[in-house]
Amino acid sequence: MWQQSVPKTASPRDRGRILRRAARVLAALALLAGLAPRAAVGQGAPVTMRMVPQTNIAILDPIWTTANVTRNHGYMIYDTLFGTDAEGKIKPQMVDKWTTSKDGKLWTFTLRDGLEFHDGAPVTSEDVVASLKRWSSRDSFGGVLAGFIDHYETPDAKTFRLVLKEPFGLVLEALGKPSSNVPFIMPKRIADTPGDQQIKETIGSGPFIFKADEFRPGERVVYVKNPRYKPREEPASGTAGGKRVYVDRVEWVIIRDPQTQLNALLAGEVDLIEEPAAEQYATMRASPSIELVEVQPAGGQFIFRFNHLHPPFDDVRIRRAAMVALGEEQMLKTQVGVPGLYQFCKSVYPCGSTYASDNTSFYTGVADPKKAHQMLEEAGYKGTPVVLMRPTDLAGISKLPLVAKQQLEQAGFVVDLQTMDWQTLVARRTKKDPPNAGGWNAFMTSWNSADVMTPVTMAMMNARGDKGWFGWDNDPQLEEIKARFVRATTDTERKKIAEQAQLRAIDTATHVPLGQYHSFAAVRRGVLSGLVHADSQVYWNIKKS
Repeated sequence: MWQQSVPKTASPRDRGRILRRAARVLAALALLAGLAPRAAVGQGAPVTMRMVPQTNIAILDPIWTTANVTRNHGYMIYDTLFGTDAEGKIKPQMVDKWTTSKDGKLWTFTLRDGLEFHDGAPVTSEDVVASLKRWSSRDSFGGVLAGFIDHYETPDAKTFRLVLKEPFGLVLEALGKPSSNVPFIMPKRIADTPGDQQIKETIGSGPFIFKADEFRPGERVVYVKNPRYKPREEPASGTAGGKRVYVDRVEWVIIRDPQTQLNALLAGEVDLIEEPAAEQYATMRASPSIELVEVQPAGGQFIFRFNHLHPPFDDVRIRRAAMVALGEEQMLKTQVGVPGLYQFCKSVYPCGSTYASDNTSFYTGVADPKKAHQMLEEAGYKGTPVVLMRPTDLAGISKLPLVAKQQLEQAGFVVDLQTMDWQTLVARRTKKDPPNAGGWNAFMTSWNSADVMTPVTMAMMNARGDKGWFGWDNDPQLEEIKARFVRATTDTERKKIAEQAQLRAIDTATHVPLGQYHSFAAVRRGVLSGLVHADSQVYWNIKKS
């Protein structure tokens, strides 16, 4: 009827303007009345995905820490030069093209067009070089690569070069490293921050923008779609391909209690739980509204990490005794408990992977308290307490320290189990103070299998002393073995050297591998689709219906 109210004397141009204005008014009235057509709501209402991350996040620097939750935050807002696809192949991401000299000592890379940071500044070669330098100061693989680099060159804003002292056969594998620490690219002014200090700004060029004004540690983390991001044309695969964003907003809702997480998912208050507790799998499988998705098919590995600086674990003999005291079977049954989702594996590399080996010297993976007690007596252990940190809010590993305490005490260790949340543990493990002055002796964690596939990707084999991973192992011999690994030119030679690295790591007791596991994300069935299978949790390509 409203069409009839347009004056007959109106010109066609005015008539069209009036009709369009009337249509807008009616659409607005319908929206206010809850009567808007479905298409109009879909076009105008922002789409928000709400998820529960594996734990709270307080540390936002994915180079300063290897914590998975911070790595996942990094993938939201930063981009990488290369990615690793679902088949394990290295693919270009921010890089458009590259060349290698015949002698393998000069690598030239050109950035693709349209790369911008969230503040509107273009991504330049200077940003890339500063980011790589900072990354290599913290990362095991990056540290090995840095030892081969003579210098960087930046001939123009889109071109950077790696000038090597000698050929390095794994350049692309290093730049496309899919998990902690990931070589994320940051603005130069931020990347110039020393690696042992946390960055103050969180600005990247990736598919999401971090909403610092809405960040509430312990409560909520918010990201919005980056409207200027230009994804690659290829389909999303692993950490490679087109990072297309189909939601307007992603909220990380911090819920510490596993049962409360499940209740929120069942009530539709959240759409996804990143890492639900294993004991809830049976309930979730039985629910018609929940789907369990294995987004990281390679699984992970549990480990026990020593602090090499302070007694009693500054003595390699006592570290070895602890290795003999700890056993995988009880760890796996207690922490995971679901048959088929865990696997005994005494190799430091994942069983079934390229470099896995049963040649593990004295380490059997089976708890032997009598032998461990004898080793302690021979080492002259005098009852120095072992400060073992336990995170109570990270369901995926929270039970492991309880088992470790029991096994160590059965062998004669005195254990001081100290409980805290994961973010407190992540901060405390950086401290080199004595255990009785706020430091620590040991902690337990888990790694994605991608992180522990080779001696150069494994943080526990970062044996550069003060520049190494938390625990600060200082072993030039292990570093030399890693350098030989990257110099190797055949798979057979690399496999042999990887075994040498394993034996050295076990002999010096860098850490204790404690078996493998698989975990699932819990998703509202029929609501989310497009989850990407990768070696890290990534949240592009997801659609919400």
